[in-house]
Amino acid sequence: MLDLVAIIVRDYDEAIDFYVNALGFTLREDTPQPGKRWVVVDPPGGGTGLLLARAATPEQRDRIGDQTAGRVGWFLTTDDFARDHARFQAAGVRFDEPPRHEPYGTVAVFRDLYGNRWDLIQPTSKG
Repeated sequence: MLDLVAIIVRDYDEAIDFYVNALGFTLREDTPQPGKRWVVVDPPGGGTGLLLARAATPEQRDRIGDQTAGRVGWFLTTDDFARDHARFQAAGVRFDEPPRHEPYGTVAVFRDLYGNRWDLIQPTSKG
């Protein structure tokens, strides 16, 4: 099981605020460590958590917001696209495009608070 994926952030508290309050993630852990914190948030409904890793070097700071070279790097699955799309928009989440319907589901690309690209996707039922 893949438990965590790290995402480089500028500030722990602003990242927690965005992921918890705008995207509906749950704060799993926030443990102080010498010179840093171990901060983990889980997506709604469970799944692989995000380790919010504050940039500690100039090279890491340069990657904030562009960890995947402009590609969509994270995929947030929902069981109700319209509900979550509306909630995200009300929370100020910036979408790059209107929702579109693809053979694999309903999807729209959004940006996190740093500019990283994500898909919000409701997969097509395979039932």
